[in-house]
Amino acid sequence: MTKRVVSAIIMVLLFIPFLVIGGTPFIILMSVLGVLGLYELLKIRGEAKKKFPVFMRVIAYLMTVFLIVNNAGSIDLQYDIDYRLISAIIFLFLVPMVFINNNKKYNLNDALFLVGSVVFIGLSFNLLSVIRNFNVAYFIYLLLITTMTDSFALFTGMLIGKHKLAPEISPKKTIEGAIGGSLMGTIIATAFYVTVINSNVPLVFVILITLALTAVGQVGDLAFSAIKRYYGQKDFSDLIPGHGGILDRFDSLVFVVLAFILVLGII
Repeated sequence: MTKRVVSAIIMVLLFIPFLVIGGTPFIILMSVLGVLGLYELLKIRGEAKKKFPVFMRVIAYLMTVFLIVNNAGSIDLQYDIDYRLISAIIFLFLVPMVFINNNKKYNLNDALFLVGSVVFIGLSFNLLSVIRNFNVAYFIYLLLITTMTDSFALFTGMLIGKHKLAPEISPKKTIEGAIGGSLMGTIIATAFYVTVINSNVPLVFVILITLALTAVGQVGDLAFSAIKRYYGQKDFSDLIPGHGGILDRFDSLVFVVLAFILVLGII
């Protein structure tokens, strides 16, 4: 637990300057974190099945960076998909099957895994950059949802947790912990929203949307846990002592940011 707390403090201290500055430094940080996240995904799949050809991995990292930086510096919270980039991703991962001409080395499942991973990681970390550069308060709101939900879910589960939430995916998570996490995450994030961002939105809307986002964050956590279980791994990596890898820390946040962009017009 001490290692986990110390790592958390160090992460916060390193992250805050980028969050405050925003702009290009923050986009660069998101690009680095996104590439590391993709590396973790490719690594656990490679260890469980087979490694992708080196040049396909290089292409995957490059296309992920292109997706993350695409329109990331915009000060308007409006995401414009560059269909040329999406088309390039599809071609770059599907066409090599013909030239490699060896299903044991590279096949359709490999190509679709790369397409899905690059688009998922690229769009998620791009949205984090777009939201930060639009309004840092929105970003802090989403951070509060995920961090407070995760923290209080852990504490509540340790204190009164008895009923398993999803034992086949994450044996330690409990229903009581999930409820406690969502409750406190909603209270704290809602208070921040109405105090700092916008006090004119009907409170019931903010509460309901925030509550839904806390649930989405926990679903995201479980979804990434399911990936790890499928590949027989406890963590995505050991990059962060006591926490695992980048995706172990950003699992809830990427799901929340994707859901947030859907409901942004309401609050």
